Amino acid sequence: MSKVFSIFKNGNYTKLFLANLTSQMGTVIGLTAFMFYLLDRFSNQPSYATFNEMMYSLPTLFVFWIIGVLADRMDRQKIAVYTDWIRAVLSICFLVSVWIGWIPLIFFIIFLRSAVQKFFFPAEQAIVQGILKENEYTTAAGLNQMVHSLFMLFGSALGAITYWTVGIEGAIIVDTISFVISALLLHACKIPESVRLPNGKNKLRDLQFATVFKDFKDGMQYIFKHRLLFSLIIGFIVFGVVNGGFAVIPIFILKYKLAPDTYEQMSVILGIVFGIAVLIGSITASMIAQKVKLYKLIIWGLLVCGSFIILSSYTDSILIFFSLSFVVGLSLPFINVAIGGWLPKIVDPKMMGRVQGWLDPLMMLAQTITLGVIAATFPTIMNLRGLFWLVGGCTVMVGIFYAIVLPRFEKKKTTITTSEQNIQEPSVM
Repeated sequence: MSKVFSIFKNGNYTKLFLANLTSQMGTVIGLTAFMFYLLDRFSNQPSYATFNEMMYSLPTLFVFWIIGVLADRMDRQKIAVYTDWIRAVLSICFLVSVWIGWIPLIFFIIFLRSAVQKFFFPAEQAIVQGILKENEYTTAAGLNQMVHSLFMLFGSALGAITYWTVGIEGAIIVDTISFVISALLLHACKIPESVRLPNGKNKLRDLQFATVFKDFKDGMQYIFKHRLLFSLIIGFIVFGVVNGGFAVIPIFILKYKLAPDTYEQMSVILGIVFGIAVLIGSITASMIAQKVKLYKLIIWGLLVCGSFIILSSYTDSILIFFSLSFVVGLSLPFINVAIGGWLPKIVDPKMMGRVQGWLDPLMMLAQTITLGVIAATFPTIMNLRGLFWLVGGCTVMVGIFYAIVLPRFEKKKTTITTSEQNIQEPSVM
């Protein structure tokens, strides 16, 4: 455990970690409160809750071609800082749109804010890769998963409490403040220029369409060239299906089957149960990942997770549903910690932005399609059990796929160096 927390001796990582923490805290509170707001005000239109999730994933399809290129060509620290400031301004616009009460405008603001958010992660991940040592990547992935679990544990409760006490407006104000704090922390980081600008200094006006397109294509070629990376990314498409379904099906089964009169309170309890499970799993996975092959953690995590998601559709008992959800939450960190610790080891730092620029859109495309299918088919065509089978079945299938393809890569060298790429870095005009 001392090895896990020794990473905070790195001051830059500590600030990045706290910035990510505050930013996610506000986002979780705001999104949770807005979900309750939609289900309360439009209880006969569950599609609104699904559309809300779609507004988070859909923007990726509009900006995916540029986000990775900017993370590799422009100042990564400035990108992260500016995205927080812009999201803070858009949160104020979100507050105004809620006061107006026009749903299309509300969804449009959510869409814009989510589009800006997509630029943050590739830049932030590339910075983390540059300021940490290779043997610290898995530790950082474990800490990120622990933070995620804490939000699962407290985020829904804080969001619900905020919504019940000060309403949706109060939750959005918390959202805004969190982005401001995150921006200030990121600005305080002292990141070496070689990490911020791995491909040299460039100006935004120099990034012509031809240059951007070439960089984007180079990212695709880099992925196709390295089979391990390509195999992992195939699985990310299925993860998008899982994320899309799991964003709405737990609250749907509570509202429409297990606890229709108390689904808000039960969703808070479910969040606590799930968060505790993910927290325990995160700590356990971080320690086990130092001793067990990462591909084994991924495979077993997927198979267990998918199987218990499917089993969850057969229960009429909320206690059993919570118990099955606990196992799902326990298994998820093994997948995320393993993949999060593996990717930085196999991707060249100069290409990290462009690789991340492909991961997010592929996941979000699958997530958006999944949410669209749910919005169009539930409850008229597909029932709750069908939704759980869709999500759980996809998880099991990608686990089987990884069990077939990942072990063969274990004997190969995992670190990809620039000399191995045989891809000439594009020059900037």
